[in-house]
Amino acid sequence: MKITLLVVGKTNDPHFIAGIEEYAKRIRHYLPFDIEVIPELRNTKSLSEEQQKEKEADLLFRNSGMTSMLKAFQPGDHIVLLDEHGREHRSVEFAAWMEKRMAAGLKRMVFVVGGPYGFSPRIYEKANEKVSLSRMTFSHQMIRLIFTEQIYRAMTIINGEPYHHE
Repeated sequence: MKITLLVVGKTNDPHFIAGIEEYAKRIRHYLPFDIEVIPELRNTKSLSEEQQKEKEADLLFRNSGMTSMLKAFQPGDHIVLLDEHGREHRSVEFAAWMEKRMAAGLKRMVFVVGGPYGFSPRIYEKANEKVSLSRMTFSHQMIRLIFTEQIYRAMTIINGEPYHHE
């Protein structure tokens, strides 16, 4: 199974970038992993929250923002939204959740971090599941770092390695 983290907007903070790159490298020891960046919207002051969510949905359905014209979503993708209304997991539970999906033979699991106002109804309709990292609110840049660390942690738990202490 391949895991893709699909995010709206670039990460600018060099500390976050370094951490995200480190965990991405570690994850790739276990399975294929990539991060696709959808360009964030420009000139949004005149747009309502709903209009912004719809425009971001257009970008998610159109392309990944990478130089190649890959679609953000491909047929057969298992799409998981990182959403405040999703199911919360402890790290061990998240690892079991991941392992179950890996055993199901999924080709690609796509985790999506939306824009500042969440997702449009079209994205919710396309999603297979929703996961919440916390009831607290984090910046979108922090979420990327926290979530890549949690994927890495899940992989070490699944493989019985000593990274996680419980």
